[in-house]
Amino acid sequence: MNKVISLAHGDGGELSHRLIRDLFVKNFGHYKEAMFDASYIQLPANNIAVTTDSFVVKPLFFPDCSIGKLAVAGTVNDLAVSGAKPLYLTCGFVIEEGFSVNDLEKIVSDMANEAKAAGISIIAGDTKVVEKGSCDGVYINTTGIGIIQRQNVIPNFKSGDAIILSGTLGDHGIAILTARGELGIHVPVASDCSSLNSMLEDAVQAAGDVRIMRDPTRGGLATTLVEIAEDFSLSLVICEKDIPVKEQVQGACDLLGFDPLYLANEGKAIIIVESEKKDAVLHALHMYPEGKDAVCIGKVVKTEQPSGQLYLETLLGTKRRINRLAGVMLPRIC
Repeated sequence: MNKVISLAHGDGGELSHRLIRDLFVKNFGHYKEAMFDASYIQLPANNIAVTTDSFVVKPLFFPDCSIGKLAVAGTVNDLAVSGAKPLYLTCGFVIEEGFSVNDLEKIVSDMANEAKAAGISIIAGDTKVVEKGSCDGVYINTTGIGIIQRQNVIPNFKSGDAIILSGTLGDHGIAILTARGELGIHVPVASDCSSLNSMLEDAVQAAGDVRIMRDPTRGGLATTLVEIAEDFSLSLVICEKDIPVKEQVQGACDLLGFDPLYLANEGKAIIIVESEKKDAVLHALHMYPEGKDAVCIGKVVKTEQPSGQLYLETLLGTKRRINRLAGVMLPRIC
């Protein structure tokens, strides 16, 4: 195979055939499906969840991760927090002319490994090659398909419901910033990118049911909680002293003027459960490496103030309203 991608790899001819056979089919399997224009799958009727996402992260490789792993984990987590069991994934690649075949193989291998770890199959895909300068190496689009296990009905939130965060904030955002090397600082933090479906399935079983689950990716914890508060007309209070942030991440935020509440995460979940189920859910989360730092950070409250708002109880004991992210803190983080 050529050492770099050429436009001929996208023209449907011999080079396209070799690329698909020797790279994608080799890593993803499903040789029989590759002989047709569609894959055949069996799913329960009227019980399907579907999500789609595009990944344009810069750089393509960052501490303990790549755009390939990110594409799988991000799609799996979108299904998992929606109450679905992820089963299948499709992927479309837009590849820049001149891109290294070795780098592409590493990305595809990372996708295959993460899919295996998540227990899903990558069953279909597409490859397009664009002229040099038309994209930053590789863009990936995914569609995830799963079986609904928990119907997304309007939750019956109650005052005192516990807000649980599955781990430390901002690891992914700071890992991306460090990998870019634009500010001349190095922070020894790896991305938290990981598929959470098995962990979240156990958490739901421990709770019997949950009010809602979300993954705080772009916009971070604060924006995600503001969206929940607004969507369901809730008042939420989180405690600054209980929010877990790695010392290295906090140090980088202090130096650069970032707020970890708004930094992106790719391996964290927010789970709101009735207060009586809090300890059971935390125990289930703590059984996984991805959930070892899980903690309750706040609760749903009754208040005379307008609902649909998020408040932070500060270290000084005061409360201030938290709004969604305004503008762009770190672009191209996923």
